[in-house]
Amino acid sequence: MQPRGKAARASGALLLLAALTGLAACGTDDNSGLPGAVDFSVENLRCAPDAGTLLASGSSAQANAMEVWVNTYQANCEGSQINYKPTGSGAGVQEFLQGTTAFAGSDSLLSEGEVNESRSVCRDGGRAVHLPMVAGPIAVGYHLPGVDDLVLDAPTLARIFDSEIRRWNDPAIARLNPGADLPDLPVTPFHRSDGSGTTDNFTSYLHASAPREWPYEPDKAWRGHGGQSADGSSGLTGMVQQNEGAIAYFELSYAHQNDIDTVRIDTGASEPVAATVENASNAIAQADVTGSGGDLALELDYATREEGVYPVVLVTYEIVCDRGNDPATLGLTRAFLAYTAGEEGQRALAEIDYAPISGEIIEQVRRRVDAMA
Repeated sequence: MQPRGKAARASGALLLLAALTGLAACGTDDNSGLPGAVDFSVENLRCAPDAGTLLASGSSAQANAMEVWVNTYQANCEGSQINYKPTGSGAGVQEFLQGTTAFAGSDSLLSEGEVNESRSVCRDGGRAVHLPMVAGPIAVGYHLPGVDDLVLDAPTLARIFDSEIRRWNDPAIARLNPGADLPDLPVTPFHRSDGSGTTDNFTSYLHASAPREWPYEPDKAWRGHGGQSADGSSGLTGMVQQNEGAIAYFELSYAHQNDIDTVRIDTGASEPVAATVENASNAIAQADVTGSGGDLALELDYATREEGVYPVVLVTYEIVCDRGNDPATLGLTRAFLAYTAGEEGQRALAEIDYAPISGEIIEQVRRRVDAMA
């Protein structure tokens, strides 16, 4: 199906923007804090030859990006419907492996067992591969009256989230924040209750940078002691907003949308590093592709000490069958992912606090999508 004309696209964009505004007002959506002026019109977007419905689920970290992508694609490609549910990486991968979705969003890599399991749902002897599509910093957000520029390092963060540091005026925090008026207030750390790639990446950072203070192996499930839990990134955001002394981890877009202060991290570089798109992009530029045979899994350096490199970075992968898992939705899957990996789709990310995938990595993603057949 060919794209519609500009007038139709503009009309569809306005209707969708009005719908999104209504959702934000209701406050019922996990990803309802999008910027107020989203332009859904895209020149030369190549639509799937046949209209249809596409089901996908997974990472809530990419929910805001997916909302923009889905609505942009639907505004430009009449008759196509894409339903993405931000159920969390763990649930999304399981639904994909059960054959109920066309692709999954995951913030952590599949295990070898999961790759083998994917062969039962992938066509013609195919298997699941990782396509890095979204990146960005995992911000550490906090609610601390009178303190709007908090610096922490990995050992201190590990002790906070393992419930060993219990008050905000603890000497370990004070040493990193000379001159700050730290209140004698209980520290209330919050973590994800659901299986989460965000948790996997955050604990990968803690384990790599402070192995003595955080001896637990990285995992989608929380392994630390104590603390309180909430469901999804939006759940953690709400807990930080509602509770003085709270601290939690979530994607930068959630912090900005909800006006939550974020920690600068002392990595050992000359200056503490803020959670910004630019600093996250610097981390992605250092990543190595470790996958093979069309798989584009990346390896990040969580213990980096490089100047201007934010160490807690999350990459969200679209998990797809290299040869498709359902002929009826293959064309729509390929067209939609081609848009998200294309220049327009990646350009939209920086406007909503994500770091675009760039350079040779995104070129490989585009070639991998084109090769799906």
